[in-house]
Amino acid sequence: MINRTYEGYKTEINTIYGQLQKILGVKVEPAPDEWDRLYNIDFFIEINGRYIGLQIKPITYKQAPEVHKWKEIHRKTHEKFEREKGGKVFVVFSIEKNKKKDIYNKEVIEGIKNEIQRLRQII
Repeated sequence: MINRTYEGYKTEINTIYGQLQKILGVKVEPAPDEWDRLYNIDFFIEINGRYIGLQIKPITYKQAPEVHKWKEIHRKTHEKFEREKGGKVFVVFSIEKNKKKDIYNKEVIEGIKNEIQRLRQII
């Protein structure tokens, strides 16, 4: 039996570290377990003592049963993260292309770059 949770986590790591960290040119770190539970984030970027949250989801998440309930929960926890940690949370959807994981919603990259710039301007 395959441990899908572990496989999913490995996929997230490959998507984040293999792509986003290189594209953004900043260190992307795994979120502590506490942040995962409190804010529903998988990774973070620290900029000037403030944090950007990253949540990685497979594109199939959008078709999950009762996804509207999960979206509402995530909205609330992501707003809490922004209030308490100073930066926004971005949801990155992964998709399989040519047997490799890729970022589905590439427009999110520009949003993350803009948030990095905004936080760099705050002293």
